[in-house]
Amino acid sequence: MRSKVLIVDDEPNILISLEFLMSQAGYETRSAETGEQALAELDAFQPDLILLDVMLPGIDGFEICQRVRQAPAWSHIKIVMLTAKGRDVEVAKGLALGANAYITKPFSTRALVSEVQQQLAEAQNAGAVETQGGDRP
Repeated sequence: MRSKVLIVDDEPNILISLEFLMSQAGYETRSAETGEQALAELDAFQPDLILLDVMLPGIDGFEICQRVRQAPAWSHIKIVMLTAKGRDVEVAKGLALGANAYITKPFSTRALVSEVQQQLAEAQNAGAVETQGGDRP
């Protein structure tokens, strides 16, 4: 089963590019242009990972990140912040709110795909450990 990636960005050109990039990498994708759309897609699509811009109309990416981390049904979802907001304080805020990674624009497509692969591999490995009963001898 292919992993699912939800792409959240308010710039149509970036959405199209990221959807193509993630599809080429073998992922099933959906996109959202606003925070409200992203929250609706979380329930409908049930992604394994979110590529999340910070600057969105309405609910911003930091708020979405925080809501995902507070909801038990969404706690397994990996979050990669993908944004032009790259000051140290913004990176620290994103990571403190629960983002698994923070990548600033402009970004290398190769580095982005690699980060997504790494995050999803970690999620699968964690799931396998839970299924096997944790770290019991």
